[in-house]
Amino acid sequence: MTGHVPPDSPRAILARVFGFPDFRGLQEQAVDAVMAGRDCLVLMPTGGGKSICYQVPALSRPGTGLVISPLIALMDDQVAALRQVGVNAGALHSELEPEDAARVRADLAAGRLDILYVSPERLLSPGTLERLSRLAISVIAIDEAHCISAWGHEFRPEYRALASLPEHFPGVPRIALTATADPRTQADILDALAMPDATVLRASFHRPNLDIAVRPKTAETRQLLDVLDRHGGEAVIVYCGSRNKTERVARSLRERDWPALPFHAGLSPIEKRAALLRFRSGEPVVIVATIAFGMGIDRPDVRAVVHLDMPSSPEAYYQQIGRAGRDGEKSDTVLLYGGDDIARARHWLEQSSAPDIQKRVMSARLEAMIALTETTGCRTQALLACFGENLAEPCGHCDNCRNPVASFDGTVEAQKVLSAIYRIGQKFGAVHVASVLRGKDSEMAARHSHDRLTVFGIGRDRPELFWRGVIRQLIARGAIRVSGEFNALALNQDVARPILRGEERVMLRDDAADALRAAGSARTGRAAGGGKVAISLPPEAEAPFAALRAWRLGEAREQEIPPYVIFHDAVLHDIAVERPATLDALGRIKGVGASKLDRYGAAVLQVLAGSGG
Repeated sequence: MTGHVPPDSPRAILARVFGFPDFRGLQEQAVDAVMAGRDCLVLMPTGGGKSICYQVPALSRPGTGLVISPLIALMDDQVAALRQVGVNAGALHSELEPEDAARVRADLAAGRLDILYVSPERLLSPGTLERLSRLAISVIAIDEAHCISAWGHEFRPEYRALASLPEHFPGVPRIALTATADPRTQADILDALAMPDATVLRASFHRPNLDIAVRPKTAETRQLLDVLDRHGGEAVIVYCGSRNKTERVARSLRERDWPALPFHAGLSPIEKRAALLRFRSGEPVVIVATIAFGMGIDRPDVRAVVHLDMPSSPEAYYQQIGRAGRDGEKSDTVLLYGGDDIARARHWLEQSSAPDIQKRVMSARLEAMIALTETTGCRTQALLACFGENLAEPCGHCDNCRNPVASFDGTVEAQKVLSAIYRIGQKFGAVHVASVLRGKDSEMAARHSHDRLTVFGIGRDRPELFWRGVIRQLIARGAIRVSGEFNALALNQDVARPILRGEERVMLRDDAADALRAAGSARTGRAAGGGKVAISLPPEAEAPFAALRAWRLGEAREQEIPPYVIFHDAVLHDIAVERPATLDALGRIKGVGASKLDRYGAAVLQVLAGSGG
């Protein structure tokens, strides 16, 4: 880039404050939209740098940036990180000490606060909106925006009131951001926020550093230990479907000398705070949790996420596995599932008190999750399809790509299913389709004269569960679409037509043979002590890198902040490899902004000198 760069321009702030020479991906487009005063919806995967999209414009435009965030842990991490780079940031939430809250309010009133984080509940409390509306607000960011949608997997009713923000802050651009929103949720976000003309920026949801594996349960504890054995000395999150199971699994792991802690809503505030403190401190701990854990926690070096129960939807699954590998390094995600999980999930859904239309949507998402577990094709392709994204080639980093599953030529069976769906009018669900294939006499078949069709009974040699499995796998393949309030099955003509014509062979999972597959990978020895890292280093950089991590840990403990808030491992990696000898050279390392250079530069150079760097 040539020419003069104004000191308060987005690019100048990106370099001076955050230490990055260039924007990544869609960041610059998002920043440009907000700088121009336009509303914006940003869909970007975890680790894609969403916070830059609103932090840079908040510092470039006059006034205080207002960030609406759903979780205290998220706010505290973001505030700590911003203060490290010299930004006067604050948060207002229920766990703030009175003197800290008073200081934030004083800075806000005096115009000294660059960015304020607040929960939707606190924002909408009496007096808060009125006080803020009297101030100059540079930008309004709605983080974790899927929470505003009734179709989002972590719906927060309080978020719906945010549609009134333009009344209080006319002319202030809004930017909504999320890592997990399927097309229905995206549309609902825009509608709920009254942002019909917003610029919508969609990044690819593909996370190439995540190894995705889905395995049938054979011996759950042994399978879990197989994963943990590959990640000794590293941070791991294990998700369970109930509080009791988190307690039971954590206890079982501790009995086997694993540093495991349960985390769920039933714990006391002190117990939850202690678990979070250990997790955020950089300890190689195993957190066994219900699905609420991890949202908004920015620890970058979680090396594995294990599900011992099936998530309720692809959205929820993607959100949870997204907590692994935020630093971009290779990480494992393993989902263990069984027939009981599927039956239980369906039962809970049937018993739900949710409105019928919501239950139907939840059911469709659950069936999509089931299809994801059963697909014989690339799992990443199937997962991304749930978000409306087409990955042109198989990913190469899921279990089905690396080790193709046992399967059989199910072309004829697929043709029978697709023909039945077509013949009965493409407006009935999977149960009725299977019933027609099996030639089952029913009131619905008689009423619609389906018992007179040529497809009636052509699959009576197979049980209903077989046909339901074929249907789910065809949904995962994209040949069948599920739509409408009653989850009607319809053909996706572009995909279904070649199958019906016999132009494309359909391989289906052979459940009987697949059950015999080895569930776990070869065990590796447990790593002793604290903290393997996945980052690869040349031999001469290993000692400086270890010394820098030790220095960072001591500095973090002294300040009572997470180590990654000071420098991410990726930054320490670059420092250890480049081994800068001067402050100017250190300042050219990506991620070392002016404030961090001033605060830590001399100490980093001293560590390098003492480690042979």
